Amino acid sequence: MGQNMAEKKVIISDSITVGELADTLQLSVTSLIGELFKNGIVATINQRIDFETATIIVEELGIDVDLQQRSGGGDSTQARPKHQIVGEGVERPPIVAVMGHVDHGKTSLLDAILNKKTVDQEAGGITQHISAYQAERNGRSITLLDTPGHEAFAALRQHGAVLTDVVIIVVAADDGVKPQTVEAIRFARNANARIIVAINKMDKETANPQLVKTQLASEHGLNPEEWGGDTVMVEVSAKSGQGLDKLMDMVLLVADMEELRADEKTPAEGLVIEAHMETGRGAVVGLLVEHGKLTPGSYIVAGSVYGKVRTMQNFKGEPLKVAGPSTPVTVTGFKDVPQFGEAFYLVKNERQARQKAAQAKIDAERQAASTNITGADLLKMMNQKHDAKDFNVIVRADVQGSLTSVIDSLKLIETGGEVTLRVISSGIGNISENDIRLAASDANTVIYGFNVDLPPAVKRLGARDKVQVRLYTIIYELLDDARHSMEALLAPEVVETKLGSLTIKGVFRTMRDEVIAGGEVTSGKVAAGMQARVLRKGQEIAEVEVIRVQRQQQEAKEVFEGEMCGLSLRTHKKVLLEEGDTVEFFSREVVQRTL
Repeated sequence: MGQNMAEKKVIISDSITVGELADTLQLSVTSLIGELFKNGIVATINQRIDFETATIIVEELGIDVDLQQRSGGGDSTQARPKHQIVGEGVERPPIVAVMGHVDHGKTSLLDAILNKKTVDQEAGGITQHISAYQAERNGRSITLLDTPGHEAFAALRQHGAVLTDVVIIVVAADDGVKPQTVEAIRFARNANARIIVAINKMDKETANPQLVKTQLASEHGLNPEEWGGDTVMVEVSAKSGQGLDKLMDMVLLVADMEELRADEKTPAEGLVIEAHMETGRGAVVGLLVEHGKLTPGSYIVAGSVYGKVRTMQNFKGEPLKVAGPSTPVTVTGFKDVPQFGEAFYLVKNERQARQKAAQAKIDAERQAASTNITGADLLKMMNQKHDAKDFNVIVRADVQGSLTSVIDSLKLIETGGEVTLRVISSGIGNISENDIRLAASDANTVIYGFNVDLPPAVKRLGARDKVQVRLYTIIYELLDDARHSMEALLAPEVVETKLGSLTIKGVFRTMRDEVIAGGEVTSGKVAAGMQARVLRKGQEIAEVEVIRVQRQQQEAKEVFEGEMCGLSLRTHKKVLLEEGDTVEFFSREVVQRTL
């Protein structure tokens, strides 16, 4: 075979216009736009598509092209470059994420370590926000992150794992390994973090730590050290305090093995781990310093948001004058709320901060515009039914991390393409009149508020405009509501149940809308009021309804398999039955479908 398009290697950037792709593939623009249109995408010659979409289109067109992405094109989701430490750096406290299944005692364990009590304040006893603390052990600091405890907070928890050096996976000794335990192990491994297992609730009579160790070893490859493995497992009790000192000692031992270092002689940088608006304080932002030293009065930039650190506090709310590596702090002074997980860095002055933030905003907008159509969009369109319904939602949450998590979780609800969930607006803070006005334009729009309030004036406006506003403090309840609302939009399913069958042995009388016949019930039963279909040689010739049933010249309520009977069948048109025809009896029920 000679050199032709089928053998050609084509290299493109991470995004390309429809016109450029057509030229590259030596296709007419019209045919490429037509292929996009067939898959539900209305595109123009100048519209940009990403590499994944281009690959899908090439496959759909049946062109055997080796489409490759130009190296250096970048991945917008890639993590920022790792900081290169100048010299040896300084020893820093380990950053430890505490993860585990709901009700296995993560927050209670942290409370016991920190001598505080927060679990009763959490909605449903489930951690709703990421929280950062510092504990002291033998004169050394340990930074602890409490990550949300429901699978719906996967996005938050994954960020938490990425931040960490060590992951303490809490497993209840009386309950064993659960789905979220497995999820936590996966996140820890993806983050290349060292794993320590805390087998909690050892104070309970039903505690069975050996079962937990066996499950972790045989099913998940975490072998305890005492069994010759390399996973530290500590038996603890948040209630009695058993094993807590040993757990902290093990964290420090693992940290020593990792030789954790940071660069202090550099402008401060780190990550945003929480952010929300607070009356009287403005943007209140939780930061985790990774390198350098942060001080009040510093100008910092996080994505497209900047500010001057007005106040800086530790996790106890006490003012801090300086925060070094691995230190979690709460600061005020940002002009707006930065995105959860955004990297922050120090700049010299406000002018530079403003310029950096403005450039980041332009870059973000350019990135958003550079790929008008994504592969995910295209696949969704290709798989979507044309009669799909929209379920529009407006989401308001108290903090940025929760908002991100709620939206990400809503988008994971699967409907088979029949109902499309669209987040038409989102933001931090209480539900506003603008939210009501936006929702009022479409009856299929619901406003979800997570840990926020509905002011009286806004509530009155919503009632007047018949807008559905639903407030929640527990995320899985919000997701259940969204799922049920989407199920209500699914077209109901008509379910047929076969009740019996009869073979016609004789036809006694045929009228315009009624047939009187006799036969033998070959399966199930027949009764007055049943619906039925008449089959001849396996093909349906009519649908009928049973008016009366007779057995031995007497009207009968039911006739069962093996018995002879007479039937009066109502028809919508004249039907000529013949001996040997089969009558199948069935019931029809309209059932509301579920996701």
